[in-house]
Amino acid sequence: MSVASHTVVHEHEGPPRGIRRWLYSTNHKDIGTMYLVFALTMLFLGGASAMAIRAELMLPGLQLLEPDLYNNILTNHALIMIFGAVMPAGAGIANWMIPLMIGAPDIALPRINNLSFWLLPAAALMLVLSFVVPLLPGGGTQINTGWTLYPPLSVQVGMSMDFLIFAIHLLGISSVLASINIIVTILNMRAPGMTLMRMPMFCWAWLVTAFLLILVVPVLAGGVTMLLFDRHFGTSFFNAAGGGDPVLFQHLFWFFGHPEVYVLILPAIGALAEVIPTFARKPLFGYHSMVGAMIVIATLGLVVWAHHQYTVGMALGAVQWFMIGTILISIPVGLIIFNFIATMWRGALTFETPMLFAIAMVMLFSFGGLTGVMLAVVPADVQYHDSMFVVAHFHYVLIPGAIYGLLAAVFYWLPKWTGHMYDERLAKIFFWINVVSFNVTFFPQHFLGLAGMPRRIADYNVAFADFNFLSSIGAFVFGLSHLLFLYIVVKAVRGGRSAEARVWDGARGLEWELPSSPPFHSWETAPRLRG
Repeated sequence: MSVASHTVVHEHEGPPRGIRRWLYSTNHKDIGTMYLVFALTMLFLGGASAMAIRAELMLPGLQLLEPDLYNNILTNHALIMIFGAVMPAGAGIANWMIPLMIGAPDIALPRINNLSFWLLPAAALMLVLSFVVPLLPGGGTQINTGWTLYPPLSVQVGMSMDFLIFAIHLLGISSVLASINIIVTILNMRAPGMTLMRMPMFCWAWLVTAFLLILVVPVLAGGVTMLLFDRHFGTSFFNAAGGGDPVLFQHLFWFFGHPEVYVLILPAIGALAEVIPTFARKPLFGYHSMVGAMIVIATLGLVVWAHHQYTVGMALGAVQWFMIGTILISIPVGLIIFNFIATMWRGALTFETPMLFAIAMVMLFSFGGLTGVMLAVVPADVQYHDSMFVVAHFHYVLIPGAIYGLLAAVFYWLPKWTGHMYDERLAKIFFWINVVSFNVTFFPQHFLGLAGMPRRIADYNVAFADFNFLSSIGAFVFGLSHLLFLYIVVKAVRGGRSAEARVWDGARGLEWELPSSPPFHSWETAPRLRG
């Protein structure tokens, strides 16, 4: 009797409401939404730090920031953008879309899904504290190591470095838990008939990404744990005076750090593989080759990490391997880019905002890849190393390669998430302001690097003044343009024209019929256009 009455009470209570709905949620859509809101918050925090950096570099001389504070802000900018903005944004889209794409009722391990999100705010708090603590009286020295945290400098920094180490641990645990969840969901919870080779490409991209994260995050965790032991327990893992090797930390860091680039980019590539066929009204070109290319990228990405370390004095044979392996990665990356171009070729293209960001990603990411091949070549890299050329290169890879892909995905799926259409006119204005200001910001930095300006310095020779001024003006416009993005999203969430059941089908009066299951393996099963 008591059991029955207990059941009735719970039935009347209903699902949690208000703050409890979000704290205790095991619903993949709610958790995906929380990831996206968190990522947007951190995007603005990381963006504010970037604008502080560019404000300091706008003119020669020290304007606003002392060198140590400048490097502390630079360290936080990198870590916030990578761990706080791009990775959670990708995880949020994955949470929302993967169960829907494979026909699963939810993520496989919903409570772990909840935990993997709620670790993020705790980690973000520690990350921010690592920046704030040195500013307090008696707070110790600033983290002036840059985001790579190289010893011996990182061994000497005050307790703010401990906050940063524990923040990295929490971020890593969150990433590994989320990755386990995605792998189990995709391998075990696909609907009948949804074979691996019928999955949407976005699911494949995340499957490869999740395996990559599980392989590399523990290595970073081990590296920063050894750093913690060197700092507090008298070990000498990285202390040459005690028989250790500072370069060992570089190897551990970059074994994580280079595959991390593909962790950021692969989900965006998966999103583009959904966006481009929709607006080209053609099947994705080369489904099987694209799956293979992503697996090859992940595999090669694990064994080329030391191209970040050409100047540390490695053996010639090792240097040659890392150079050749790095150049080889351009083959599968190029294959994916050409697959996207072939998908667009002779398609019935329309240029809504998701397609504009997709095209911008294909063009600008390709340029970033070309400068990457330049940096892969040892004699050239010895000249470019630690210069502003490297800064320009990796921003051309990560902003178009990761953020533009995620923006394309957000505009593409926003009608599904909110039930409302966003303001297309404002979204196109945002796109053009964003893309133009991005190029104004980072293109001049190639010339600064080639002329010899080092990165991570708060002051510079007057010979570099003009390009830095131009770059800073672009950065302010680029940063502020995201306020328009925030307005567009909030406006869509609050209301607007209702999204139709097949929201992208009616562009320019074209309707198309989908076969029963993706992908389209031949022209006979391709969508049939009818006007």
